Amino acid sequence: MFSTIKETRAAVVFLLGKHAYKLKKPDNFATLHAREEACRREVELNRRLAPDVYEGVASVLGPDGTVCEYLVVMRRMPEERRLATLVRAGKPVEEHVRAVARQLADLHARARRGPQIDQEGVRSRWTAAIERVRGLSGATVEPALLDEIEQLVLRFLDGRRSLFKTRIAEGHIVEGHGDLVAEDIFCLDDGPRILDCLDCDERQRFLDGLDDAAYLAMDLEWLGAPRLADLFLRWYVEFSGDQAPTALWHHYVAYRAFVRAESACVRHSEGDVDAAWEARRLAELALRHLHAAAVTLVLVGGPPASGKTTLAGALADRLGFTLLRSSDVPSESELLSRAERLLGQGESVVLDASWADEQYRAMAAQAADRTSSNRVSLLCTVMPQLAAPRLATRETPPSAAAMSPWPDAIEIDTGIPLEQALTRALGAVHPPELNMRWRFQRPQMEPD
Repeated sequence: MFSTIKETRAAVVFLLGKHAYKLKKPDNFATLHAREEACRREVELNRRLAPDVYEGVASVLGPDGTVCEYLVVMRRMPEERRLATLVRAGKPVEEHVRAVARQLADLHARARRGPQIDQEGVRSRWTAAIERVRGLSGATVEPALLDEIEQLVLRFLDGRRSLFKTRIAEGHIVEGHGDLVAEDIFCLDDGPRILDCLDCDERQRFLDGLDDAAYLAMDLEWLGAPRLADLFLRWYVEFSGDQAPTALWHHYVAYRAFVRAESACVRHSEGDVDAAWEARRLAELALRHLHAAAVTLVLVGGPPASGKTTLAGALADRLGFTLLRSSDVPSESELLSRAERLLGQGESVVLDASWADEQYRAMAAQAADRTSSNRVSLLCTVMPQLAAPRLATRETPPSAAAMSPWPDAIEIDTGIPLEQALTRALGAVHPPELNMRWRFQRPQMEPD
């Protein structure tokens, strides 16, 4: 009778003609009433994004005419139009992905908010997932890799308490979709249909809207389309107006990759041999994004006419970091105070100053430590015969305090072409061994 039967952990789906019928498994929903409630909840929640797909709940009658089961009735979607299928085939899907970003932003704009939903805890979800992976038998994810992931996660969270308080205060914690993957998105001619939200546990739908979006971004990257993942998040923040730092983009993508790694670990423990490779690859993906999420304070200093201002501007522009110049603030203390506030909000910062006095360098180190941020010191140097013409063009001779020794600074010769000096500076900020092939960058948005 049924052309196809599909099974998931929680349901059995019968595909017949133009419809799909989903049966909730008694193992997960023990009573008939519980299965009825689960069916009605699934329809109600998924109608938020696909009202014309979820047609309703059907009652199944037994021989005696009484209801013996309930089914979710859905309009059947064409398998060949799954977003995952199209991405794997290299088909052009940008417009569909853009439309998904718009629909998700709209869902979040009208989603439930409130104190109960705000209780969503990033740290508890991370630590629980890490401990579950540690507890599974077999070295699916190497202990050293798992330890490094945990260290980077906790360092990010420890320094970003003010960021997460801001996310709650600004209403970014919402009742979202919770399971946004390319396999459950269908790209139809009149627009995408987004199916199968997490309907069984509402706590898993209470999350940061950016976290919700990050799941699909991770999935697209996993499917081999990192550029599409980048575009999707750019479109999401454009439509939602969310000005979160890109460090948070990376952090949430890392979390989603690790959650999927955990699922692969579970499958491996149940006998799926191939899942071990998948778990390791996903854990490595999470690690790359955690390195990219690391908030960084870059000190760019040097004597007058050393090219530090030019290099600092180019570095901030290339990395998407916030640039603060000592010439724009009353004092070095105010410069560091502003930098520390930004670091706590997840914004990496480039500070352009002479940094001649080791006292202020020590204060910068303390600011980085208090916000659990990386610190990189760059000392710009140039031959005197190249600095002299630069000094001669300045109307006001700069003050030239003697540079105290700066042993932990990496020297950057700014007498060479700017692009070469910039390449060396970029390598200092993000060493090649961290394997950060690319980083998210926010689209330019007009200020309010």
